[in-house]
Amino acid sequence: MQVPQLTETMTDFMISSVYPAEAVYARQLEELGDPHAQPPVMEELKAEARRRGLWNLFLPHAEPGHTPLSNVEYAPIAEIAGRSLHLAPEAMNCSAPDTGNMELLSLFASPEQKERWLAPLLDGKIRSSYVMTEPEVASADASNISFTIERDGDELVLNGKKWWISGAGRPECTLLIVLGLSEPEGSRHARHSVVLVPKDTPGITLERELTVMGYHPHDSHMEINFDNVRVPASSLLGRPGQGFAMAQARLGPGRIHHCMRLIGMAERALEIMVHRTSSRVAFGVPLVDQGVIREWIADSRVEIDQARHYTMHAAHLMDTVGNKAAASEISGIKVVVPSMATRVIDRAIQACGAAGLSQDFPLARLWVEARTVRFADGPDEVHRRAVARTEIKRLQSALDGERPTLAHHLRQEQNS
Repeated sequence: MQVPQLTETMTDFMISSVYPAEAVYARQLEELGDPHAQPPVMEELKAEARRRGLWNLFLPHAEPGHTPLSNVEYAPIAEIAGRSLHLAPEAMNCSAPDTGNMELLSLFASPEQKERWLAPLLDGKIRSSYVMTEPEVASADASNISFTIERDGDELVLNGKKWWISGAGRPECTLLIVLGLSEPEGSRHARHSVVLVPKDTPGITLERELTVMGYHPHDSHMEINFDNVRVPASSLLGRPGQGFAMAQARLGPGRIHHCMRLIGMAERALEIMVHRTSSRVAFGVPLVDQGVIREWIADSRVEIDQARHYTMHAAHLMDTVGNKAAASEISGIKVVVPSMATRVIDRAIQACGAAGLSQDFPLARLWVEARTVRFADGPDEVHRRAVARTEIKRLQSALDGERPTLAHHLRQEQNS
C-alpha cells in the first residue's frame, strides 16, 4: 500500500473506528474496575487495524512478513495516530515502549530470542517494558546506571531497584528488557549490558505504581525491585558491555515517534479550540472573533507547522545519513515538539473554559501526556546539552579554518 493510500486509510480508521471507541473504552475500563485491564473494544480495534493493513508500520527495517516504511513515510501515519494517543497507537501495535523494544530485538536479538520474544510482540500477543531508570541516580545520564548484572556460572544474577518502568503493570506485559552494570572496570560507555527477563521470574517485585500528576495512566509506571533475580546467561542481548550503545540505538527512533504523535495531539487540540470558540458567545460576540482567540489560533498554526517541518527534517536525515548522524536534530525536535504541544493544548483548554479541564474533552489528558514527554526518553536539559555540544564543535571547527563563517570574520576583527 502506498503512503498516500495508507494516510487515507488511517484517517478513515480514526473517524470510523477510533474516535467512536474513545467513550466506549472509558466506560469499559470503569466497568472492569482495574485501571490496567484491557477493555474489549481495544481487541476490536486491533482486529480492524490489522484488516486495514495498519499494523507494525513503525519498524524501519524488514522482518519476516513486514514491509518497512522509512521514517519520512511513517511520520504522517504516526501523527494521525497521536490524535487519540491512548487508543490508536496500541491498536496498530505501534505504541511505546513496545516499538522501541521491538526495534532493539530486531537489531540485536539472537534467532532464539527473536522466536521467543520478537515474534509474539510483532503479533501483538504480548507486551514489554524497557527497564532503565533508577531512583537512586540521575538516570538522564545513562552511564550512571548502577543496577548490577553479575555472571554466576551459566546464569546472570540481577540486583537493584528501577522506577518509571512504563507498561510493567499491564497483565499483557511478560518481558522486561533490563539495562544494568555488568562490566564495572570497563570504559564509561562499555560498562553496561542488556538482559531479557520474563516478568514472572522469582525475585521480581512490583513495589508500587507511580502516579502522573495525580492520575493512574492505563499503561502504568512501576517501581520494581530485583532481589537476586536469576536468568540463563543466554538471556543476554547482544554482547557484554554493549548496553549503552543499545540504549542510544533504541531511544533515537523512540524520540522521533513521540514527536510525530505529539504533532497529531496538537492538531486535534487546535481543531477543538476552533470548534468550541466558534459555537460560544461572550459579551455579544462569538469567542472565535475575539482578538486574543485569533492570536492563539494563529500562533498554534505557526508553531505546529514549524515543529512538523523540523521533525520531517530529522526523519529525512535518519533515513539518509543514519540515526547517529541525525542525533543533534533528534535532540532538537525532542526539545521543541513537546513544548509546542503543551502550549497549543494549554491554549485550547483555556479557550474551552472550565470544560477543557473535564472528561468531556480529551485536552486535560493530552496536556499531561505532552508534559510527560519532556521527561520521557531524556529531559529537555539533556537534549539542549547535546545540541549545544554539536553546535559548538561545528562552529569551533569552522573557526579553526575548516570553513569560513561570520564568526570567523568577527574573530579576525577582534584580533586586529
